[in-house]
Amino acid sequence: MTGSNVFEKIDHIEFYVGSAKHWAYFHQKALGFNIIGYSGPETGVRDRISYLLKQGDVRLIFTGFLSRTSEISRHVEMHGDGVKDITLKVPDINETISFIRERGVASPSSIRTEKGDYGSLKKSVVPTYGETAHTLVDYSEWDSDLPPGFISVESEGGKESVQKIDHVVGNVEENRMDPWVDYYVRGLGFRQLISFDDKDISTQYSALKSKVVEYGNRKIIFPINEPALGLKKSQIQEYLDYYESPGVQHIALSTDDIVNTVRKMKENGVRFLETPASYYENIEDRVGKIDEDIDVLRELNILVDRDDDGYLLQIFTQPIGDRPTFFYEIIQRKGATSFGKGNFKALFESIEREQAKRGNL
Repeated sequence: MTGSNVFEKIDHIEFYVGSAKHWAYFHQKALGFNIIGYSGPETGVRDRISYLLKQGDVRLIFTGFLSRTSEISRHVEMHGDGVKDITLKVPDINETISFIRERGVASPSSIRTEKGDYGSLKKSVVPTYGETAHTLVDYSEWDSDLPPGFISVESEGGKESVQKIDHVVGNVEENRMDPWVDYYVRGLGFRQLISFDDKDISTQYSALKSKVVEYGNRKIIFPINEPALGLKKSQIQEYLDYYESPGVQHIALSTDDIVNTVRKMKENGVRFLETPASYYENIEDRVGKIDEDIDVLRELNILVDRDDDGYLLQIFTQPIGDRPTFFYEIIQRKGATSFGKGNFKALFESIEREQAKRGNL
């Protein structure tokens, strides 16, 4: 097996949360996900409650604790609600682990086999920043979309509007971005795609640095951020202060119709960052001709940026949980392969306005 095919894709992302039922309900009613699986005492799992949700190719698991002494309880107490595991599907777990170990950087765990009615599922865990992990999962001997311990659930059905995960962003401490980029490149066979310094991503008050690693011609994309020196506290440092460690800052969900997606989410109660009306003045002078109605984008606070390959539209939610940590990005790519560099200043200023309301700028 070569380094170009040891990982297939992001299989699912698991959150540790205070109430799995409430997170599942919110994602179903507000974000359009369908609840397709449940795991808990009724299915033979004694220490946790989990709901598996799906929308397009996006699969999310929300896991809550049943005992205050559990690892899940400790994780939520320290970090609040957030991402614990970015699970990667692999074609052959033995060869993937051999590939990683030969590179001598990352340390995957020994293989664990979980058996059930649908065969055997093989797993190994690779650590990454903070307490986040990548579980490697091999479905070659497992004949179900549901993990062991889950039963199928027929939910009311959300109004699906996103198709896949575009990228998953991690926040790490100052001066730790480069070592983690090296970890993915040398340790896991990823490729560095692009980098942004504090001149690219800054306002008069704060700044950050970011580098993007990708695998398999963009099948998996992980931007990694660190705070940079500024006059006031950056959004990355605020995240680190409240999450109390590095972790996943946001997940970008891809849609093929961002206007209708955002409109439906707003109607369902999702709160997005606001953009000043001045952003939309002379916008076509900055990004060229676009298909969308500028007045509609202004109404919905959707941002636009262009690169050599086309343009993209994007918007960011306010934090989903109680702490100002994890949020979602909704993105539509119309040829563009970049990450909205032209929007960084507007986005940062929107986040700073929210930080100021919390007294954290």
